[in-house]
Amino acid sequence: MYQPPRGTRDFLPEEMYKRNWVLDQIRGVYEAYGFEPLGTPSFESWELLKLKSGADVINQIYYFKDKADRELGLRFDLTTSLARVVAVHRELQMPFKRYAMGTVWRYENPSEKRFREFWQADADTVGVSGSIADAEVLSATVDCLKKMGFDGFVIKLNDRRILEAFIRKAGVPQDRLLDAIRAVDKLLKIGKDGVIKELTKLSVDAEPANLLLDSLAQTGAPAKVLEDTEKKLSDYPEGLVGLKALRELIEHAKLFGYAEYIVVELSLARGLDYYTGPVFEVLAEGYEDYGSIAGGGRYDGIINLMGGGSTPATGISFGIDRLVLLIETKGGFNDLKLGVDVLIAPISDSMKGEAIKVAQDLRAVGVSTVVDLLGRRFSKQLEYANKKGVRKVVIIGERELEEGCLTIRDMKTGEQVKVERSKLFEFIGA
Repeated sequence: MYQPPRGTRDFLPEEMYKRNWVLDQIRGVYEAYGFEPLGTPSFESWELLKLKSGADVINQIYYFKDKADRELGLRFDLTTSLARVVAVHRELQMPFKRYAMGTVWRYENPSEKRFREFWQADADTVGVSGSIADAEVLSATVDCLKKMGFDGFVIKLNDRRILEAFIRKAGVPQDRLLDAIRAVDKLLKIGKDGVIKELTKLSVDAEPANLLLDSLAQTGAPAKVLEDTEKKLSDYPEGLVGLKALRELIEHAKLFGYAEYIVVELSLARGLDYYTGPVFEVLAEGYEDYGSIAGGGRYDGIINLMGGGSTPATGISFGIDRLVLLIETKGGFNDLKLGVDVLIAPISDSMKGEAIKVAQDLRAVGVSTVVDLLGRRFSKQLEYANKKGVRKVVIIGERELEEGCLTIRDMKTGEQVKVERSKLFEFIGA
């Protein structure tokens, strides 16, 4: 028996209903904020994918050659393709606010919460350099989570320029800066000692490495952390620019109404090399052990690298697989209407024509409806409806037809009522 390739999965209808529901909630919020849909290829040129992705990600890209010997790769995120589109389509009106949902691939070691093929849902704003754009994509993210039933969040903020300033202060040479950022990004995975070991490979002595991580570990109220950080980085102008950006972002967050959820985490790096300013991750309060369910940041340089000129951009991405798992864990799908609403059950073959007419009437007003296609006995039709989680069965027999009525059975309670044919939708509901 053939199985899906390692790190991939089949999603049977019960699971796909949940995933589609999550995507629908996110899509609704994104469009309410004015983000427009964009579709891009599942594979891109190898050279494009390597630009500013970082050594770790390059090793995870699915690389192949086509029959014309062109070097290609499966996309590892949705941002790189967006940057290419903006670089090519200079006629796009700015700001260009786009959302995208789709599959991405990374050759990682699969685990319970991590796969090689997974879904992302992104929202990005191109053409705005101010922190208001960063704040808005975070606001959309918070609204998405609220719409899906989450009450509290932890929004971790940092700025790559602050992190770079601390790393330079520790003595890391400019040409090894990105290597040091990648090392810090592994802090949760390999711990403080592991990061120090990585930093010593970059010619950083143990003492400054320790001081670096101690500085990055400072926690507390955002205003206090930023104030203390400003004193430590007074000789590093770029770090001060990063601090100014975070302060502005937090002020905008107050206007959007989610500033209370923000914490400044100076060790937050985000693994991709293309980030240039504020970076952020969002966690569900009470479920922090699941890791971030959304993350992103500002990437002002990559579009220029692709030939599109100096173009600021920022965005955020939901990890759909992790998000679905989390909602499932907290029971968020339990009370949702997912799947088929109604089964039309003709008592005999002679009733099939009427059954089809009733089904078409319900479908015309948006009620998901199936008709028994196998000519099964009535008891078997009820058994099928029960297994599929159908909520109501409409029973059509000769007596009902003569009386101009239909019998409706509630599969949850077992109760049956007879209603006039003209009042079917009123009783079934949307």
